[in-house]
Amino acid sequence: MRLIFDPRPILMNIGSLLLVMACFMTAPLIADIAANDGNWPSFTLAAAAAAFVGVALILSSRGHSNRLTIRESILLTVTSWIVAPAIGAVPLLFSIPDLTVSDAFFEATSAMTTTGSTVLTGLDRLPAGILLWRAILQWIGGIGIIVMGIALMPLMRTGGIRLFRLESSERGERVMPRVQNFILMMVGVYLALTVACALGYWIAGMGAFDAVCHAMTTLSTGGFANYDNSFGAFENAAAEWVAVVFMTSGAIPFFLYIGAMRTGPATMFANRQVRGLLILLVLSILAIALWLRVKDGVPPLLALRLSAFNVTSIVTTTGFASTDYTTWGSLPVGLFFFLTFVGGCTGSTSGGIKIQRFQIVFFELRNTLQLLLSPHSVRPAGRPGQPSDPETTIGAMVFVLIFLLTIAGVSVLLELLGYDIVTAVTAATTAVANVGPGLGTIIGPAGNFAPLPDAAMWILAAAMLLGRLELFAIFVLFTRQFWRF
Repeated sequence: MRLIFDPRPILMNIGSLLLVMACFMTAPLIADIAANDGNWPSFTLAAAAAAFVGVALILSSRGHSNRLTIRESILLTVTSWIVAPAIGAVPLLFSIPDLTVSDAFFEATSAMTTTGSTVLTGLDRLPAGILLWRAILQWIGGIGIIVMGIALMPLMRTGGIRLFRLESSERGERVMPRVQNFILMMVGVYLALTVACALGYWIAGMGAFDAVCHAMTTLSTGGFANYDNSFGAFENAAAEWVAVVFMTSGAIPFFLYIGAMRTGPATMFANRQVRGLLILLVLSILAIALWLRVKDGVPPLLALRLSAFNVTSIVTTTGFASTDYTTWGSLPVGLFFFLTFVGGCTGSTSGGIKIQRFQIVFFELRNTLQLLLSPHSVRPAGRPGQPSDPETTIGAMVFVLIFLLTIAGVSVLLELLGYDIVTAVTAATTAVANVGPGLGTIIGPAGNFAPLPDAAMWILAAAMLLGRLELFAIFVLFTRQFWRF
């Protein structure tokens, strides 16, 4: 039987991925031994199983070509993002009593996709290894498990750039001439920012363990915390400002950090996406701070801090919460809901539609309105300062449409399970946008996703994967052309 692609390079890279996951499990294993939690056998068994299957896949797929076709690249991307949460769920399932398979896969998928939604309660009492493992999963997912794989597995040289484009949607300039060097520098920047964030938290007064865990979930814009009250458990103003800085850092395109190292920081701030992100953050923060000051009489500096932390958390799709912002009134709640769609920049760790796509759509909307008033005038086909790229423009518009239709479809499925429209729509939005908390009494910033039934867990897990892979990489698998010889 003739196959449309060679499965061996896919199996080889999946095997390598499992070995990488097994290596990462040694960190929480050591943490559990150091804390004397008695939970280390769970990580030992999970790591051994992942390593065994990984080695078996590698040995069974020897002798293949190093090159990946576009079909193989897409299939490897999707498969990796299913396999990674599945193996990441195993230690959770072994370690936490009463956790079902659905719950464990949901939690691991939320971690790997940096969504930040959780089904776990009593985080304050969980073993150190589990808390560290959740943070590590988000840290890996933040830069992308496929990008990490490219850095560690040279076999993916040819397909790697395709995989990176599929994941980040970054169509900007090539900062480095060689893909391998580019990815290694990306990982280096990501690691350096994580260390800087951990140091910032530690200086601000966090304990060393909390500082490391929260640094990983901050740079990844994932938002997992070690406490049920999220960031509110610290009651630490300095730590919140550190979080604002590094949540924003995670939402900036990482290729710009590499460019800034070569040409200076002006490169970063000259980027239209970055300027758009910063303008949106400043305006939203000031609007909600003013609302808190005028409506509730909150002191100015406190209003600014509460607004800055929670607005930045939502816009960057991190999902941390320092307080229950649903009690602030209708305007902040409505604004937070719409900010959920935005996200950071393309090429960053954040989710959402992304600033660049909004800029493209708004520019085309302005052009269309101007043409209605002056049909014979000549208008630029591209955005100011950038060449015309009809493919990018059409792709951005189609993405926004498919993004909204996906949220609508997931919302309908959740409503069929009996949930009210607020819970259904915000759960769908936070899943597809990879944000974290929704609105309402069940999944709001003061609640979590534990009350949802298994069917809802699987629906939302699929939605999170769709959002992390930016929809097209998965939807293309359901086309007839993909499977045609």
